[in-house]
Amino acid sequence: MNEYFWAVIIGIVEGLTEFLPVSSTAHIRIAQELLGIPAGDAYWKMFAVVIQLGAILSVVVYFRTRLLAFVKSFPKGAEGQNTWWNHPLSLVMLAFVVTALPCYLIDKKIGENLENFTVMAWALIIGGVVMWGVDLFFGDKGETTDIAKISILQAVVIGCAQILAAAFPGTSRSMVTTAAGQAMGLTRSAALEFSFFLSIPVMFAATFYKLGQFILRQKVDVSGHQWGVLAVGFFVSFIVALVVIHFFINWVKKHGFTPFAVYRIVVGFALLWAIYSGMITAN
Repeated sequence: MNEYFWAVIIGIVEGLTEFLPVSSTAHIRIAQELLGIPAGDAYWKMFAVVIQLGAILSVVVYFRTRLLAFVKSFPKGAEGQNTWWNHPLSLVMLAFVVTALPCYLIDKKIGENLENFTVMAWALIIGGVVMWGVDLFFGDKGETTDIAKISILQAVVIGCAQILAAAFPGTSRSMVTTAAGQAMGLTRSAALEFSFFLSIPVMFAATFYKLGQFILRQKVDVSGHQWGVLAVGFFVSFIVALVVIHFFINWVKKHGFTPFAVYRIVVGFALLWAIYSGMITAN
């Protein structure tokens, strides 16, 4: 099958699922399996990592005005209510640091789970149940309506929750950060916005770390054709993610996260059935 077609399909999957609370990692692995791409192929592993940058850049572009305002107001805040310790940019970096060190220490285990469809299936199901429960119980009742008012404790808890997404592919970074945010008293929109902002340092760091591993350890040789395929996937993921961000923010304000929770559970059980029936191997 044409590799450019594969790049478009996987780019669409990445763009659609990176910020929806359904796990982009699980969906990309499922898409690769359905397309017949070998799980151990070093180039396509690198491809899945690099196109994440396209999706992350869409966050920077979409929130460029908001991000610039935070940069200009650092560290005191727009109304002088913040300090070096509780400015939104500081709290985003705090949550990032809380996540980064543990994830680095368990990197080998994370790599093993990335190849395990059973882990992904159960992570989808359990994560869906948790997200459904959190949204039903906490809903949009949080008192923290703006990320400029997030506390240090809230940022730390969200950062800690994010470790689960890294350790168990299929959990979804977007799901755990928004659910943890709601549980800690953020409104849906505030939890979602903080999740978007937190994705920038987290995904940039993770992407470049993994890319460095591929280049230095696995010594992946990339031909001119493959660079072209990579560029297509990158561009597609950027455009699709840009549209999805706008859709997702507006959807959540009106409908909440329940439909995504149901979708996760259905996909998780479908994946378990595919494993049980022998359509795909567990790992």
